[in-house]
Amino acid sequence: MRRGSCRYLDVQAGRRAMRSGPSFPGLWNQEPVHSLKPEPVHSLESGTRLQSGIRNPFTVWNQEPVYSLESGTCLQPGIRNPFTAWNQEVEPVRSKFSDKKSGTFSAQGYVRNWKSSNNYSFGRTWPTEPYGPIQRHNSVCALQARMLMVEENLMMTIIRTFVDHLRHRDPQGRFQFDRYTAQQAFKFGRVQSLIGDLKYVLISPPPEWCDQLRLKFLDGFDAFLDLLRCMQGMDPVVRQVGQHIEMEPEWEAAFTLQMKLTHIISMIQEWCCTDERVLIEAYKKCLSMLNQCQDGLSDGEQPLSLSLAGHSVDTFRYQVSQEKVSIHLPVCRLLAGLHVLLSRTEVASRFPEQLPLGELSPHLLIELPLRCLVLCAQVHAGMWRRNGFSLINQIYYYHNVKCRVEMFDKDVIMLQVGASMMDPNHFLMIVLSRFELFHIFSSVDIRKRYREANKDVAQQNTLIEEMLHLIVMVVGERYVPGIGQVEPLDEVRREILHQLSIRPMAHSELVKALPENGNRETGLERVIDSVASFKKPGVTGRGLYELRPEWNKHFNLYFHHYSRADQSKAEEAQRKLRRQNAEDTALPPPLPPLLCPLFGSLVNVLQCDVLLAVEGAVLQWAVEPSGGGWTESMLQRVLHLVGMALLEEQQQLENSSGDDDVTLKYSSKITRPGEAPSTSGSVLALLESLQNAPHLEVHKDMITWILKMVGSIKMMRERTSSSSSININQEPGLEETVRDKDKAERKRKAEMARLRREKIMAQMSEMQKHFINENKELFQQSMEELEASTSAAEHSPSSSELTCASQICVGPKRVDVADRRQLVTCILCQEEQEVRGLGRAMVLAAFTQRSTVLSKNRSRSFPDPEHHDPLFMHPDLSMGIHTASCGHIMHATCWQRYFEAVQQKEQRRQQRLRGHTSYDVENGEFLCPLCECLSNTVIPLLPHTPSPDRSVDHPSLEAWLKRTSQQFAVLNSTHRKQSHGAAQEVEPVVPDEFRVNFIPPTPFSSSVIEMMNTFSMSAYKVGLKVNPNEQDPRVPVLSWSTCAYTMQSIERLLMDEKKPLFGSLPCRQDDCLSSLTRFSSACWTSAPIRTVHSHFIRLLAVLVPDSQVEGTPCILNTDMFHLLVYSVLSYSSLHSLDQSGQSSVDSAHLHLLHVVTVAHLVQILLTFTIEELSMDQDGEESEEEQLTFQLYSLLREHLGSALPEVSSGWQLWRYVKVGILPFLRTTALFFHYLNSSVPPADLLGTGPGQWEALCSYLSLPSNLLLLYQSHRPLLEPLIYRWCCHPGVGQMLQGGEVLVRFPRESNRLINLPEDYSILINQASSFTCPRSGGDKSRAPTLCLVCGCMLCSQSYCCQTEVDGEDVGACTAHTFTCGAGVGLFLRVRESQVLFVAGKTKGCFYPPPYLDDYGETDQGLKRGNPLHLCSERYMKIERLWRQHGIAEVIGHAQEANQTLVAIDWQHL
Repeated sequence: MRRGSCRYLDVQAGRRAMRSGPSFPGLWNQEPVHSLKPEPVHSLESGTRLQSGIRNPFTVWNQEPVYSLESGTCLQPGIRNPFTAWNQEVEPVRSKFSDKKSGTFSAQGYVRNWKSSNNYSFGRTWPTEPYGPIQRHNSVCALQARMLMVEENLMMTIIRTFVDHLRHRDPQGRFQFDRYTAQQAFKFGRVQSLIGDLKYVLISPPPEWCDQLRLKFLDGFDAFLDLLRCMQGMDPVVRQVGQHIEMEPEWEAAFTLQMKLTHIISMIQEWCCTDERVLIEAYKKCLSMLNQCQDGLSDGEQPLSLSLAGHSVDTFRYQVSQEKVSIHLPVCRLLAGLHVLLSRTEVASRFPEQLPLGELSPHLLIELPLRCLVLCAQVHAGMWRRNGFSLINQIYYYHNVKCRVEMFDKDVIMLQVGASMMDPNHFLMIVLSRFELFHIFSSVDIRKRYREANKDVAQQNTLIEEMLHLIVMVVGERYVPGIGQVEPLDEVRREILHQLSIRPMAHSELVKALPENGNRETGLERVIDSVASFKKPGVTGRGLYELRPEWNKHFNLYFHHYSRADQSKAEEAQRKLRRQNAEDTALPPPLPPLLCPLFGSLVNVLQCDVLLAVEGAVLQWAVEPSGGGWTESMLQRVLHLVGMALLEEQQQLENSSGDDDVTLKYSSKITRPGEAPSTSGSVLALLESLQNAPHLEVHKDMITWILKMVGSIKMMRERTSSSSSININQEPGLEETVRDKDKAERKRKAEMARLRREKIMAQMSEMQKHFINENKELFQQSMEELEASTSAAEHSPSSSELTCASQICVGPKRVDVADRRQLVTCILCQEEQEVRGLGRAMVLAAFTQRSTVLSKNRSRSFPDPEHHDPLFMHPDLSMGIHTASCGHIMHATCWQRYFEAVQQKEQRRQQRLRGHTSYDVENGEFLCPLCECLSNTVIPLLPHTPSPDRSVDHPSLEAWLKRTSQQFAVLNSTHRKQSHGAAQEVEPVVPDEFRVNFIPPTPFSSSVIEMMNTFSMSAYKVGLKVNPNEQDPRVPVLSWSTCAYTMQSIERLLMDEKKPLFGSLPCRQDDCLSSLTRFSSACWTSAPIRTVHSHFIRLLAVLVPDSQVEGTPCILNTDMFHLLVYSVLSYSSLHSLDQSGQSSVDSAHLHLLHVVTVAHLVQILLTFTIEELSMDQDGEESEEEQLTFQLYSLLREHLGSALPEVSSGWQLWRYVKVGILPFLRTTALFFHYLNSSVPPADLLGTGPGQWEALCSYLSLPSNLLLLYQSHRPLLEPLIYRWCCHPGVGQMLQGGEVLVRFPRESNRLINLPEDYSILINQASSFTCPRSGGDKSRAPTLCLVCGCMLCSQSYCCQTEVDGEDVGACTAHTFTCGAGVGLFLRVRESQVLFVAGKTKGCFYPPPYLDDYGETDQGLKRGNPLHLCSERYMKIERLWRQHGIAEVIGHAQEANQTLVAIDWQHL
């Protein structure tokens, strides 16, 4: 299989094989292998894989090989390098490795031949039960590895070869990785490949052992101990004092080696666990090696005698803050792991005489791990800041999930081992000494002297907190089989519990938080359902696991894998949960599991005198809070320790048969007063004094819980020793007393909270009065305005009085808004201003872009921009101009200054730094100053349309058409004279008061006109992709076009989402449509009036055909809504020449609407096909059906057999009603924003009565055919001329694809539910330009479904003189520059806008845990999430792709640097 092909199948099938075991030795970091027949050729003599550089462990190790890292081969005298002598050596190697059965070349064939010739078997033979391919393959690998270990001593040879190649050592023989050169780093990386071979050898512990296998394994174990000895104590550090470290030391190589060996150490322990003899011998060897490493540990050091609380211990002087200390202690940690195995397998209790337990020195066992933990504590306290980031990084990885199993966890275990084998008082005194805190607790006034001198008090407090936390971990961390009586899955369950206590987490987050074993498994799947419940994701976010409520009681605030940040988050989350459940906020320690016998004495630490003295000292400091020498975290840890001790004692009492069996008597010890040097009272007395301390309110619930536990234990001890364990709930007297106290305390708190609220409210009231007094004039003015508005509302008709009949948006009877003032605020200068035509210009930030979202014909090529006539929009809406806005308003002058500053900032940038940004200043793009939304123009704000003049008579349609035709004739004659000079023709009759040469006054200020030209040029540049040209007659047309197209786009979105036509748009879209419509109605004032006249003449010629007007399309090639918008918006230029005052613009708008509506009815009936017919309706036909049938019959008379024959009219009326509804809805939106009319209540919802309300709002009859019937003599000749247009007959006869109504909304392509189907499709896709080669990055267009060869030079195309990738080129033909793609092999959605902008978006495919898998790294099966796919589709239909890209690139600057044009 070629690398890079069908990656998802690799992940799906191959990862499971890798988790069960490697498909072939050394293939740990390569693509999974799906068959047992390997592809590479191996050299038996050299032990290397001759392809891909992976070595082969199936080597006959007759001599120790010497590896050459430069060639990657094993070079011995007389053996040539196979990389240089391939032709000579390949045949002997191939014959030696050939399989006798199949004749094929394989390493397994070599093992099979060797096995059959020697009749060799050991351990368990081949299984007779049926195995799956993975299980059988795993068994083969394990059998081969053990065979080579026995026969060739493979384990020892690999390890010694590995050690020999790491030649750089310090004088003590430890590895030294100081400042590797590039070549040395490369060699080190090559050496690490041997660890993969060693992992293969140890892949599966043997079910049965033989003496020879034990001997060879222990030989390999000796070699492994030699390796660990070279790592023990490497990279030591010394605290820098006075001066910061000059150069960061090398630390990464050591941790890389540690990470590589982590699974090896775990595997070796698993091998030892399966055989008692091996475990005992390994323990002896490891202990002996540790003694060798610790020789001279205390040489030259003077002994130090420590005395505290009546106990003494001798140790040696050592201070972590002054001496060398290393974080690498693998030998010590391996011994800790083996010691736990002695307890887990009960070898220590069954064979004590074979173990050297008497030789153990607990003081030396704990010394090195304790130093390491003290180092971490001092780093947290800020004592090692001058050592730089290298030490901080080491501490981070020390606690990181990748290393902590064999580092931090093992150090804690070793302290538990030492504490269980020595006097707990001695243990704690040594801990205090290493933390350099012994002097604080051993003297009475030393703490006072530190407070007075203010000497490192913060550091001392942090160290005390860390020391107390360490004691909590040593005593309480028992969820390791062998330390506590738990199962392995209990440890995983506890990890999950504490991760989910922080917050709900996704599956991938939990997997990352859990350590993996050698097979890359965490055990999560086996326990997660018992601990957590899964919450499915919504449209955004991921599926989350939430902790089940019954597991909250197992929460441990001082969980040893918590960082400080995690601990704070978990504490806050748990306290919040308890408050929601009306519980107290105490977080007591959970009930711990029982200890194993070998560690049973750990509980004595909790009741030892030294710990009691420490607890008493901290509590005494808390009683005297004025000193400031203690912290609440310190007190909280002490309370936690007290709670742990009480729980242990209660557990012993419940599990014991008599009082004599209870060894823990903590409750009685804390009642005794403190011993010297402390003069304080008992721990219990101090707790009682702290219970009501006002400065410890947050800890009051915890102290109450402790006192409650003490009383309960006291009651239990007073009972007879033979009685069973007594529950706390069986003591009603004590329970009632505590309950009464809690109730009184809660009542007191509630009363205090009420008084506090009343005080705050009184303060707010006083502040309000003070503010009113200081601003009397403003307050009086606002009151007067409020009274005026109230009186106006009283005299104005109520909303109930405004019936649907009175709410009309078009015509002389239209009703506009009562308050016509517009007060807006500039977001830049915060100045408020009223929108006026002759005032300062106010603008709205907007973004204009080309769009094919509504296109019904993507095969139509974009026309030549130099010769394209955009006056007539085709019904297929192949390409339009969409305008959107963020809704933020600015002064035009403020915006100009802002945009000039953006331009200057871009010019000041150095040329070498001028990469692509999220906005292109050269194309006029900028970010909104407030919301940083991508914008490329501004829309000027204009005042409302004037109210209709009701004094003017409303002419009939016939009179209006006659007068308009006369005006056309005069204009045409005048234009011809001006163009061609005087001509011999009859002068047309000039209507009364119609002035052809009249120049209407400009109703706008110069700044408003300038902003109108700015937006017009933006629409012109974007729509035609040409340079600005204010003299081009197409400029106003493109401004009208973006208004009409934006209206249609929003109406389709509202219809498909089943939202009301009015009242459901967000403010930004509402403001955009309002400003855009008013601008479009006024933009003719800034254009040459003759140009606008010629546009209106050509537009009306479509409705009233005129032989003198050329190039008029037929009605089947014209989108009627665009025709209506263009006609209405351009008519004002013609009306401005009429000075008679006999007609109004509103009358003309209504007549234009009526004529266009009839034309659209004809257009819909002409596209009717026989497929739409169904069975006839029973009963009489309605008036609508009869009139529809009459009109259709008239069309058949004109066109004959081009239209199908219909027997009744009810199917036709149903088709017409459905087809014309989008036109009526869009028209209502247009006139609503044009005339600022109030919509009827029925259109603010989605209930019944929509059709009648819509027709009434548009001043149309509910039966639209009445328009035709009432003006039949006038309209029949027009209909005849429409049908006689040559283009109508040609299209009906199949000359061009007809667009039928209503136009179906465009959707993204349908994706398969299973992602593997897409993978299979992509795997079979070949590059169209590479002769059948597989595409490396198959990418699916979500708009049209085309599969593309992305990110490849082979499929680059030249666009505008620049080579671009297949996806970028496709966007210009499919999406007018905007594209949505699915990168199949990466499971990523790609958004592209233009050549230089793009971003990645979460895919709609989720796994069973509600998470995406971008890059297919996890390999879980993926399924389509319809909600997320609908969200992507909504973004596309809302034209929000460019905005998403802009926000993504602003948030992540790395996206800007990607060469999107090459995708």
